[in-house]
Amino acid sequence: MHGNYQGPILSVIIDTEEEFDWDGPFSRDARSVTSIAAQDQAQAIFKRYGIVPTYVIDYPVATDGAAVERLKDYQDKGEVLIGAHLHPWVSPPHEEDVCRKNSYPGNLPPDLEFRKLEVLTGVIEKNFGVRPTVYKAGRYGIGPETGKNLARLGYLVDTSIVPYTDFSADHGPDFSSETPDLRPFQGEADILALPLSNAFAGLLRPYGSWLYPLIQKPLLRTMRVPGICARLGVLERIRLSPEGQGASDHIRLVRAMHHDGYRIFSYTYHSPSLAPGHTPYVQTKQDLSRFLQDMDNFFDFFFNELGGKAQTPLQIREAWLSHL
Repeated sequence: MHGNYQGPILSVIIDTEEEFDWDGPFSRDARSVTSIAAQDQAQAIFKRYGIVPTYVIDYPVATDGAAVERLKDYQDKGEVLIGAHLHPWVSPPHEEDVCRKNSYPGNLPPDLEFRKLEVLTGVIEKNFGVRPTVYKAGRYGIGPETGKNLARLGYLVDTSIVPYTDFSADHGPDFSSETPDLRPFQGEADILALPLSNAFAGLLRPYGSWLYPLIQKPLLRTMRVPGICARLGVLERIRLSPEGQGASDHIRLVRAMHHDGYRIFSYTYHSPSLAPGHTPYVQTKQDLSRFLQDMDNFFDFFFNELGGKAQTPLQIREAWLSHL
C-alpha cells in the first residue's frame, strides 16, 4: 500500500549505536558511544525542518549515562522519538558465539532473540521512562520469528526491511523480493512494516527487481555496466541515506518513487557517522561537512519544493491503520 496519503511524508530513523570497526571482527568489547555527543549537528538541521527523528538505540547507548542524558533531553523536549536497535553481540544475555552469522539477530534461536529484545526493551524503558515501540534490527537482521517476538513485547512498527537487497551472502536476510510498500510485518496485524526507501530510478525502473541483479554480475561489473546505466539514466538503485550517496541521488530517487505513486519515505543513517573516523562514509571533517550539507539540501527539496511533511513511524502507522 502506498497511495491515499496527503502529500509526501518523510520519516527519519537513525541507527544509534556504539562505534566499532566495520571491517574487523565483531567484539563484545567495542562499546564506546562518544559519537552521541555529535548528534547536535543533525538535530539543528532537523529542527529547522520540523523533523522529529527516531533514534533506534542499542544496548551500549541505552546503558551509557552521558548518551542517555543527551538523548533523553531531546526526548523530553519532544524533539525525538526513542526506539530499539538490537546489536546481539553487545546485548545481553551473552549466550551465542560472536561471529558474522550471529551478528544478524534473526539468525539466533528465537528464544534468545526474544530475551535479548526483552532486556533491551526493559533497559530503554527504565532509563528513558517510555517503552520503545519502534524497532530496527541490527544489520537489518530480521528472522522468521522476529514479528512474533516484537508482538509479545508490544512493538508497533518495524523498520528493518531494505527492499530489493540481498544480504544472504553474508548470512543475512534476502529482501530482494521486498518492495517499499507499507504492510503488516510478518503477518502481525498490529505491527507496521515501514521499509527503508531503497528503490530504483531510471527509465527501466519498472523492471529493476530482476534487471538490477543481472547488471551486477561480476562480468558486467568489470565492464562497468552498472555505472554506465546510472549515468545514462537507464537504471540505478538508490538508498535514501546520506551514507554513500548525495542529495542529488536522493532527489532523483524520490522524484521517481513519487511519480510511481509512493508517498511514504524513510531516510536513515548511523549515529557514528556524525563523528569523523567511525564509519566508512565520514572519515574527515570535509566528509562530515558534505554529509550534513547533503542532508540539508535533500530536506530543502523534500519540504520546500515537493511540499512534504515530517512524521514519526508511529504517526505513519496511525494513518496506515485508518486506511485499512
